Amino acid sequence: MSPTASNLPDLSVRVAGVRFANPVIAASGTFGYGTEYSRVIDVALLGGVCSKGLTLEPRAGNAGPRLVETPSGLMNSIGLENPGIPHFVAHELMTMLSLGPTVIANLSGSTVESYAEGAALLDATDVPVIELNISCPNVKAGGMAWGLDPRAAAAVTSAVRGRTKKPLIVKLSPNAPSVVEVAKAAVASGADALSLVNTFQAFAVDVERGKPVFENVTAGLAGPAIRPLALRLLRDVALGVPECDPSRDPELGGTGTFVPLVGLGGIATWRDAAEFIMTGATAVQVGTSTFADPRAMTRIIGGLADFMARKGYSRISDLRGIAVFQ
Repeated sequence: MSPTASNLPDLSVRVAGVRFANPVIAASGTFGYGTEYSRVIDVALLGGVCSKGLTLEPRAGNAGPRLVETPSGLMNSIGLENPGIPHFVAHELMTMLSLGPTVIANLSGSTVESYAEGAALLDATDVPVIELNISCPNVKAGGMAWGLDPRAAAAVTSAVRGRTKKPLIVKLSPNAPSVVEVAKAAVASGADALSLVNTFQAFAVDVERGKPVFENVTAGLAGPAIRPLALRLLRDVALGVPECDPSRDPELGGTGTFVPLVGLGGIATWRDAAEFIMTGATAVQVGTSTFADPRAMTRIIGGLADFMARKGYSRISDLRGIAVFQ
């Protein structure tokens, strides 16, 4: 039974000081710029929409196969195909802002300089939030992703922080030897929030050819198969980074620096979303599941509202972190 007006829970949340009508955000690279799904769902119902990964210069993306289905998952090797930040600002941003959900611009790059210049361009716009993707290869370090090493993560986060006053979410890679140490470095370098996790590095073989499926050899694994792993990493960061403790939230009377967490990785149902919130997430991002069910996110929002009303939770913070901090 759906909640009535008298017992309707408040699903709104704040991430880095920015209000979202509910905690469900379309993940980067899975929802275009929002308009692509407007004929299928009411996009205005979502809490937020994160743009596809944006780089300073246009990118054509990777050649060859880009997607391979796996049991309960999806491997992708897209290569950050995008028209470049100047084109995004001139042609896509205003339409995104008109859709209703809070807009997040996902910023990617290959050098500190390109990240910083991209951040400066976005800073001059009305985009409310920037999400910094540090899973990109650092071309000056032999292609190692920025997010694998705390020092590299700190360098790029500091550079972007220096070029924008926008709230900054740093998106963490699960492939780092220590995600907690990378998270600490990002927080110390100016991250206002953390989102985790990006895709897991994976490998597939074309047995007919006896060669790797993807021209880039490895690819990112997403989907329900990674959810328990993503949830464990979220718990590690929630417990391992003091600033991410929900008790620090100033809206709950907390003191000290508070860095909220945005959880993602295989979320497909309201139960999945509730798991992440109970593990410490303030909001969640949904990506791969949208491909299988374009209405997944609106179902999650409705399911969360029903669940909260049934359990007597009046707001998201009532269940945030209860599986970890109680």
